[in-house]
Order: sequence, then C-alpha cells, then structure tokens
Amino acid sequence: MRASHVKRAFRYRFYPTDAQAAELSRTFGCVRKVYNLALAARTQAWARQVRVNYNQTSAMLTGWKKTGELAYLNDVSSVPLQQTLRHLQVAFTNFFGKRAGYPRFKSRKKSRRSAEYTTSAFRFRDGELTLAKMAEPLDIVWSRPLPEGAALSTVSVSQDAAGRGYVSLLCEDPSVQPLPATGAAIGIDAGLDHLPTLSTGRRSPIHKLTTRLVRENQTIVIEDLAVRNMVKNASLARAISDAAWSQLRSVLEYKAQWYGREVIAVDRWFPSSRLCSACGSLQQKMPLHVRTCTCECGTTHDRDVNAAKNILAVGLTASVCGAGVRPQRKTPGGQSAMKQKPLQREP
Repeated sequence: MRASHVKRAFRYRFYPTDAQAAELSRTFGCVRKVYNLALAARTQAWARQVRVNYNQTSAMLTGWKKTGELAYLNDVSSVPLQQTLRHLQVAFTNFFGKRAGYPRFKSRKKSRRSAEYTTSAFRFRDGELTLAKMAEPLDIVWSRPLPEGAALSTVSVSQDAAGRGYVSLLCEDPSVQPLPATGAAIGIDAGLDHLPTLSTGRRSPIHKLTTRLVRENQTIVIEDLAVRNMVKNASLARAISDAAWSQLRSVLEYKAQWYGREVIAVDRWFPSSRLCSACGSLQQKMPLHVRTCTCECGTTHDRDVNAAKNILAVGLTASVCGAGVRPQRKTPGGQSAMKQKPLQREP
C-alpha cells in the first residue's frame, strides 16, 4: 500500500511571452465572467428558495457557450472555467455551513486575476510547464526545486496588480511525514496589541513559530476568534492585522494535518483573561489596559500568560469529553465560569 503524502503548493515567478500574456488575459476575463454569471444564477435561485449546485451551473456553462453573446468562452481552455464553478460551489458550501459570508461578485479592477488548470489542461515534462492553448512552455524562474519525482495535480496562474505573473504548482511532497507522537500540549492566547502568548509564558514572533509548535506538541489549543468581525472595529483592525492571528491559525491547522497533530479551538466567549488559572475564580471585569492582576487567592498573573494557561486547560478538559466551553453570565463567588457546548476540532 502506497504511503499517503502531503500535498504542497510551490509558487514561482514567470515571464510570459506576448502571446501567452494575451491568452492568460482572455482566460482571466472568461473565468471572472463565468463566475459572475453562475453567482447571479444561483442568487436568483436562492431568492426563490431554490438551491443550484455545481452540476447545474456546469450545464449552464454549456448553454452559455452556444449563445452568440458568450461564444468567446469557447476561445479559452474549458478547464479553468469548470474550476471557477467548483470554487463557487465551495464558497456556497461554506456559506450554508455558516463558515463564511455570502459569495461576492468578482470585480475587473479589484478582484484577483487567476485561473486554475488540472492535469488534463497542462503538460509538465523535463522541468517545463505548458498550459492548454499555449504553444510554448512558461518561462518560470525556478527559485527552489520541486520535490524529487513530483507529480503535479493542479496549476494556478495569477497576476498581481503590478502585472507580475505567478504560477503555483500543487504536488505531493514525500519529504513531509507524520512526526512521532508526543504527550506535550500548549495553549495560545491571541494578543490583539502584541504577538501571541503561549501557556509556557513566552511571547513569540510568527516566523517559524508554527513549525516549532507543531513539532514540539501533540495538541495545540487556540481561541476561535471571529477575526473578520473584529477587524470591522477600526480601533482593533491594525492590532489584529499586526498580530496576524488568522494567518497563524491557518498555518497551524494545515501543518498539524501534515504531521499528525491536533488543533482544538476553544469558544471565543470563554473568559480566559478573567479566570484565575490557579484557583478558578472569575473576575467580573478585565479591561484591555490591565496587563497584570492579583487574584483574591494571592496569585499575581501576567494577563496573557494566565489566559493561555486557561485556554490550554479548558481545551484539554473539553477534548476528553468531546465538548467545548462557553461562559456563564454569572458573578464570582463559587459559581461555575463555564458551560458545555460542542467543541470545534480543526482539520
């Protein structure tokens, strides 16, 4: 039985010829057009309380190509057009699963110019990549080598606002293997005005942090913060962006999947900062400007280290019984600081 390998994306700069640039420009435009047409059709159906799936939009695409107005869709490879319909399906799946907002239309000026090709629409031989509808291979700057014997599954081509071309190659990487199991676990507090704080007492920069966390710990407990909603608050937007919490979480999740680790998300309303990690008593208030505090039990805490310890403890406890936590809206004095709710386990 063949070992299962991790898929990784390798991104490179490339320099298209005039003919390739023209072909890509047509493809980017067609991808955007098909996405918007399908989104409009699904939105109209949604208004009638009817759901439209990928297969139905694929049939619509066949019909659009037969009209005089949209006949130009036949001039580019059909694969990127089918792929954008698949991406739209994923967007709706996330919307219905309450993991994302309603899909938005693509703008000619603001949206990312990109196209995705699967194996039937590209050829990769002897280190040269040729896309469908192109006579010559792309002039790619191989800034780092692909894994030995890499078999590409998808190729994504994009262009940034400055007109620079990039190609992202998705392939299996045999060098990434699950790590030996370890009993270590760690909790992470999301700092809004500084870098993340660990339950071990360290504030750590993002660079290489995720790799170290995954290598050293079997279980990583984080807060399930609604970063997108919080960024709407102008006073917090810059701090959250600087802390790069959403990026940290995303990288942790896919590296944990690579190496056989577990990421547990604790409910965002758990009072990690207001709960004493020593005695369990709950403070009524803990303003953001308060960085250290002394509990009634006599323990003095660094706010963020205390929060990270609580996040770790409740994540591990909830992991045992398969439930997460939410705070009770009660005052201190012996009453429970939490109640059970379904725990979120990240893939």
